[in-house]
Amino acid sequence: MKDSNSATLPLVTIVLFLSLSWRATSDSSSQVDKFLQCLANSSALMLESIYTPSNSSFESALQAYIRNHRFLTPETPKSVAIVAPTHVSHVQATVVCAKDNGVQIRVRSGGHDYEGLSYRSNVTFVILDMFNLRSIDVDVDNEVAFVQAGATIGELYYKIANQSKDHAYPAGVCLSLGTGGHFNGGGYGNMMRKYGLSVDNILDAQVVGADGNILDQASMGKDLFWAIRGGGGASFAVIVS
Repeated sequence: MKDSNSATLPLVTIVLFLSLSWRATSDSSSQVDKFLQCLANSSALMLESIYTPSNSSFESALQAYIRNHRFLTPETPKSVAIVAPTHVSHVQATVVCAKDNGVQIRVRSGGHDYEGLSYRSNVTFVILDMFNLRSIDVDVDNEVAFVQAGATIGELYYKIANQSKDHAYPAGVCLSLGTGGHFNGGGYGNMMRKYGLSVDNILDAQVVGADGNILDQASMGKDLFWAIRGGGGASFAVIVS
């Protein structure tokens, strides 16, 4: 959507992370070891992007984006690892390794989901946390913007405001909402009566499919592009931007 009063967002990618406390068995331990070994063998993924419960920083990385404190308890299932990609290739490696080794992925953006589904599960899972992928590029002349899934809507508003006094983007009022989850869940906000939901203004998206391939609107097809605009990005693919 192009309008003199609003900047539009062409590409929204989301990745979600899950955390789970799990009972180690010989089968599950082997499953996790194979998953981690697969990541270690991937030339794309940097080791500093992976947090496991044995890392001193694991708990702080886990808790940083848990917004619903009902799920910040010792009883809350925790992930066997947190992968914090700094490049889309890291997302691809995580998807492929998780699929090959039967490990569930939970994708986390801002962590505001009411049921905590981006950071907990009842099966062995890893959290794919997008907090490192938060670049924002605003093109005021063409009235479009590119934002990665880990950026917050507050960061997006600030970036637009620094570039123009006449543009904005229709989204929510909680500034710590992650764009990845908020946009792909619909994106309700105070401007929607005039400019629609956030998803109504999305022009394109970059996602990683179940086979690890990178897709945009043209290559994913109209059905998937329709589904990720309101149906939740992590339900169908990992949205990167």
